[in-house]
Amino acid sequence: MSRRNRPSIIVGWREWVALPDLGLPAVKAKVDTGAKTSSLHAFDIETFREDGIERVRFTVHPLQRNERLIVRVVADVEDERTVVSSNGQEELRIVIRTRLHLGDGAWPVELTLTDRRSMRLRMLLGRQALEGRFLVDASVSYLHGRRPEAVRLYDSRR
Repeated sequence: MSRRNRPSIIVGWREWVALPDLGLPAVKAKVDTGAKTSSLHAFDIETFREDGIERVRFTVHPLQRNERLIVRVVADVEDERTVVSSNGQEELRIVIRTRLHLGDGAWPVELTLTDRRSMRLRMLLGRQALEGRFLVDASVSYLHGRRPEAVRLYDSRR
């Protein structure tokens, strides 16, 4: 990408995103240019077939340090891939495709599903989701707003 065509929108090393098609209005994501693919904290992952389409159902604790908030999700399976994590372990993961909102933009992204319970943030936003859209300033956070009302966003859906 030439200098002239570089994106001018800057994101910090962590940002609030929304995954509305999954029923997730607020998830704190770590922006990670070292990771190719984005990943979402998920557990109780179960694949099944419905009308000839491979689907996955899974459970999410979308807000860190809040295991009482549970969102159950069903999505179409895009793929299954072996992913090498930052600690070098290989894991076969389900891949889904969904719309991601960050700041004023929205676009489709691929997400791998994995248990991120031991990680600080519930989502990792990788290079493929960022490429051509954002520059990353690793010295700042939440350039596109904080979401202190995140719990209320989930409560209002019920």
